[in-house]
Formats: sequence, C-alpha cells, structure tokens
Amino acid sequence: MTQILAIDHVQITVPSEGVARARDFYCGVLGLPEITKPAALRDRGGFWLQVGDRQLHVGVEDDVDRFATKAHVAFRVDDLAGWRDRLMAAGVELVECITIPGAKRFEFRDPFGNRIEFLTKGS
Repeated sequence: MTQILAIDHVQITVPSEGVARARDFYCGVLGLPEITKPAALRDRGGFWLQVGDRQLHVGVEDDVDRFATKAHVAFRVDDLAGWRDRLMAAGVELVECITIPGAKRFEFRDPFGNRIEFLTKGS
C-alpha cells in the first residue's frame, strides 16, 4: 500500500508589502534561520525558513483575510513559558487555547494574521 511518509514543508502567506516585516518577525522574534530558495522560485517573492528537519515557506499573497481562517502552523517548543515571555516582550498578543490531554499550548497571530500555535507535549 502506498503511504504518505512525512510533511516536507508548510506554507503561509503574507501581503507583498509585508515581506521585510515578516522576515523580521520569523527570523528575529522567532529566531528561525532563513534558507536559500531555489533560483527558479526567487522571482515569486517570499522566503523560506528551516524548522528542525522541515521547512516553513513564507509566500506572497495579497487580498487574503487571514483572520477568517482556522488554518494554522503548530510549533512544538522546548520551553513554553520562555516563549510566552519572549513573545509578550515583543508585543505579541497571546490567546489561551482549549485544554487538550497531553499538551500545554497557546496561540497567537503573526503581524499579518496567520494563526500560530506553540505547544509542548506531555503532562
């Protein structure tokens, strides 16, 4: 039987005028390293980030209401309290999530409305 092996990357989008601000947020505030996009895709705008052994692609898309969707990226982190403090110090508004067994988590919106969840697994 054929099967899906893994998630290779996730893509979110930001408005075309927000790429520099998005780079500041994702590379600066979140500390994700930028990786080089293939030459064939560079003219499309945006940038790519490395997240562990996966990638987050930040593409360009205008006229999208990102606040109207439940779609999101969930990052597993090692220090939820530390991330909470870091994001609040950067002026990011945090939202508490509904409790689910085996996870502690919160969410927030990036500067463009993309929903992001940070979580730790375990008790």
